[in-house]
Amino acid sequence: MWFVTSQKNGVSALGLQRVLGLGNYRTAWALLHKLRRAMVRPGRDRLSGTVEVGGTYWGAEESGVRGRQSLRKALLIVAAQADGEGIGRIRLRHISDTCRATLHGFITESVEPGSTVISDGLQAYREPAGYVHQRHIQKHQPAEAGHLLPRVHRVISLLKRRLLGTHQGAIDHEYLQDYLDEFTFRFNRRKSASRGKLFYRLAQQSVQVSPVPFDSLPHRKR
Repeated sequence: MWFVTSQKNGVSALGLQRVLGLGNYRTAWALLHKLRRAMVRPGRDRLSGTVEVGGTYWGAEESGVRGRQSLRKALLIVAAQADGEGIGRIRLRHISDTCRATLHGFITESVEPGSTVISDGLQAYREPAGYVHQRHIQKHQPAEAGHLLPRVHRVISLLKRRLLGTHQGAIDHEYLQDYLDEFTFRFNRRKSASRGKLFYRLAQQSVQVSPVPFDSLPHRKR
């Protein structure tokens, strides 16, 4: 647990296996997934104030698809709280579609009512109940994309750099949410002056979440 929290760029299962001297790769793989499940604190506070919300895709380039269509890519949604000109806390989720119920459900679970939600021009974002909604229409692609939701695009850039760097992009969609939770845990504590505080928080949360037996992990590694 200390090794995981002390590495700013995250840890791969192979790296953990080498450090701990484990004979079985799947042991390290399972340990990391158990810890990633503990990185989401039960009953955590929702984002508040001004919050940008936007989506992106994770996966290899696809031919023959247009716009927001995708055949094999994973769809992600990001909420980034404004902290002056910078970024405060974030939330990330792997979602199945961009329908109104899915997007509004994410906003409700991630953002405090009464907050201001800034989104792009996707129709499904319109009129979220209980929020002040600012909908920005994107007229030019891709040059102006980052100017509409700068915090969201910054988070997406950092996330993809992490997944491609530490994990070489080798992440199955079944486990993607675990990696998003780990990135969120690290990002929201990036300003912590002590690695020990991250260790303490993860240890504290590990005894608050439900157990994660190895057999409960979908399509578990052999």
